[in-house]
Amino acid sequence: MTVFLALDSSTETMALALSSPAGRWLFEAEGGPQASARLVPETQALLAQAGLAMADLDAIAFGRGPGAFTGLRAACAVVQGLAFALNKPVLSLCSLQLVAEDARQQAEAEGRALEGTIWVAMDARMNEIYAAAFRWDGVRWHQEEAPALYTPGALLQRWELRPAAVAVAGSALSVFPELQGQALEGVRQWPRCQSRAAALAELARQAHARGELLDAAEAMPLYVRDKVAQTTEERLAIRLAAEKPAELQVERQSELQTGSAS
Repeated sequence: MTVFLALDSSTETMALALSSPAGRWLFEAEGGPQASARLVPETQALLAQAGLAMADLDAIAFGRGPGAFTGLRAACAVVQGLAFALNKPVLSLCSLQLVAEDARQQAEAEGRALEGTIWVAMDARMNEIYAAAFRWDGVRWHQEEAPALYTPGALLQRWELRPAAVAVAGSALSVFPELQGQALEGVRQWPRCQSRAAALAELARQAHARGELLDAAEAMPLYVRDKVAQTTEERLAIRLAAEKPAELQVERQSELQTGSAS
């Protein structure tokens, strides 16, 4: 009997999935700052619905990112804490691949199998996008482009260099209208996830079937943005740099006026 729990809080939606031979239990709710406080209670509630206990788990999966810094830390901390306490292995899942899997499930529900390369493009805030490319071979996912951080313009250039994608999924399609252009002409699009929890459960099942088990100490978030905030000194330097041209312009005008008067 294989029982595994999967958690993801890399976006504004917190997703949990519990799978066992007896069935599958899914939960989704608002994530963000609330995730750190809700992950454990909602996990306990999910186990109670299934009539299981923490000790019944064979493995614990989590979305490692990329995604929101606070959400990634929360999921990783909870998974590590549970895995260490229960002496259970961990399954580390790509949060962008989760979006690709959701798109695949939506495509199947529409009666049109997803074949070929799919790009995932998720809003990363700060006018940037988390993106990666994957290919489904009918059994498992293959990563074709590793998760990276792009500006909208840089991502469009990347798509123009590699026009073989048959689909694009992710929130960036709705947030950045400039992505809608010739690069996506004829490309199937899924801007919204139907069920992150269902996709999470399927990715965890696939990873477990492949034996991708890690020690709890190896459960680490994936960050592709080196910096999420500026120091006080950096903000001051940027403000002074912005003010400098205005000061120079005032000085120049003063010099011109003095020269005219003389």
